[in-house]
Amino acid sequence: MTSFEAYLRLGYQHITDFNGYDHILFIVALCAVYQLRDWKRVLLLVTAFTLGHSVTLALATLRLFTYRADVIEFLIPCTILVTAISNFFFRHSENHLSEARPQFLRYLLALCFGLIHGLGFSNFLRSMLGQEASIVQPLLAFNVGLEAGQLIIVLIVLGIAFLFNRLLKVQFRYWNGMVSGIVAIIALNLIHKAWIF
Repeated sequence: MTSFEAYLRLGYQHITDFNGYDHILFIVALCAVYQLRDWKRVLLLVTAFTLGHSVTLALATLRLFTYRADVIEFLIPCTILVTAISNFFFRHSENHLSEARPQFLRYLLALCFGLIHGLGFSNFLRSMLGQEASIVQPLLAFNVGLEAGQLIIVLIVLGIAFLFNRLLKVQFRYWNGMVSGIVAIIALNLIHKAWIF
């Protein structure tokens, strides 16, 4: 196995590992307001999140940016809670022009929250890099692996939403409310555990 493949697998395993379920929760919260037919929008949303965490992951891994780990551990569940709560106010519209502003705000939010989540990944990646001569290729591979893992989570969430909506005839607003509510409750518990003040 090449070094690229090893870091690719590492990134994939890191995002899909249930021990790091906070990142999975964030992806679930991002997807809760979308249906399978919205896959292009979700792809853009998850890519915005990936771009955000790629920037801070690189900066922190290169030690160009320092931070307090306890602050990041507190902020990550805050991003999950804000995303879950915002889902209750998101409305789909048949008029795509009227949806453009809310969509842009969601992309911006995903990008900004990705910056915070990237810092959460950086300690793990830095410990794995050890004495690598160059970190460019490992960083790229790790991020590609993360993105692949995120897309699989997205497909699972959208697939389950499709089953609930089409086969079980659950109205989509109830699906969104149920998923977002559960995620918000878990995020509140994580915030309580990580409380730093």
